[in-house]
This record gives sequence, structure tokens and C-alpha cells, in this order.
Amino acid sequence: MIMPAHDEGGQIYKNIEETVRTFEEFGCDFEIIVVDDGSRDNTYNEAQRASRSFKNITAVQNKENYGKGRALKKGFRYTKGEYVVFLDSDMDLHPVQIETFFDIMRLDNADVVIGSKRHPNSKLEYPAHRRVVSAVYFFFVKILFGMPIRDTQTGLKLFKRQVLERVFPKILVKKFAYDLELLVLAHHFGYRIAEAPVVIKFQRGQWSRIGFRAILDTWLDTAAIWYRMYILRYYDGQI
Repeated sequence: MIMPAHDEGGQIYKNIEETVRTFEEFGCDFEIIVVDDGSRDNTYNEAQRASRSFKNITAVQNKENYGKGRALKKGFRYTKGEYVVFLDSDMDLHPVQIETFFDIMRLDNADVVIGSKRHPNSKLEYPAHRRVVSAVYFFFVKILFGMPIRDTQTGLKLFKRQVLERVFPKILVKKFAYDLELLVLAHHFGYRIAEAPVVIKFQRGQWSRIGFRAILDTWLDTAAIWYRMYILRYYDGQI
């Protein structure tokens, strides 16, 4: 499991502890890679404290805030497992849900299982403005890329290792549209993607920390992914 974190010092230790407890109850072997992405608070120190408390925790750090996509790519270099989970460190999505993801992966013979806010069985507790932004973004993503999925941005995802080994070297987006680029590539390379319902309990408002510039950058990155895919043919090595 890779947990990217930015300015989560006040809660990262207890969130790691809760994640460890959850996976111990599953009774499986696991590791958690916590990537502090240039936090201005004590996030990294708290992650290091967790690594001393639990034997299966690794804490790594970016000295600057490069973005979630780059943090996940860095965290992947430290993983050893056959399966890789992305989990946001703010606990809007509780890790207990990952058990359902593995069930769906087996039943659907999928290579990737993503949490979907638009799944009919999902339960959402988050602000209306986030729902609007998410719906508008999904509409344009569907038009641009035509992927057979209804959400790309939910922060809980499960991958077979070989998917990320093939896709990550091509990923260029470092911030908010990294999810889209990753899934566009997985679909492009023929991997099967399945969706899972999620329960989201809004904790403290990530979108409250995201302004107009971040939204604009997401749209620009999305356009750049389309350009690289269909004009440059960059992802196929045809530049």
C-alpha cells in the first residue's frame, strides 16, 4: 500500500495505525509505504514514528511538494508486493474497503480495480460543489477518452504489479490529473479495469485547499494527455 501525504501531521500516525490494524485483521502479508510530499509540518516525523512502531511501515520523503503523481511513483520503487494499493492518507476512504476490491478483482479477472463515486452502491458524504466539479470533469473525460469507467479521481485503487511496472515509466503528470493518465494508459495497453463501490466520509476538505489554479492545471494536464495520446502518439513511442 502506498499512502501519499501532504501536511497531515496532526492525523497521519493514527491513520497509519488504523490501516495497520485493518490489514492485520485481514490476516494477509502487507507493507505500507508512506510518502511525505514536501509537507510544511511534522508529517514526515510522524510517519517515521509509525515506522518505528510497526515493522511493516516505510517512510520516505520528497523535500519539496512535487505532487501526488510523483509521490506515488516514488513510493512504488519501495514496494515488493504482487498487488499495489493506492490509499489517500486523510482517511476519507477507510482501508477496510480494499477487501471488496480484491473480491472484484478475482470475480471480474481484472488487472485494476478503482473506487468509483458514480457506482450505484457508493455512499458519499462530501460537499455538493465537489460533486458538481467531479461530474463535469467526468463528462469531458468520457468525451475525450471514451473509457468504459465512470470515475478516475477516487483515491482508493488496486493494481496488479505488472500494470504499474508498464505504465509508470510513461506517466508525465505529477499532480491532480495523474489518475487519468494512469488509467488511460492501463486501458490503452489492454488491461482490464473494474469499478468498486466506495464509502466516502469527508474529513476536512481537500478541495478547500485546491484553488482555481489547481483546477486550471488539471484541465491543462488533461488536454496534454489527450494530445500525447492521439496526436504525438507518445505512449506508443511514436514521436
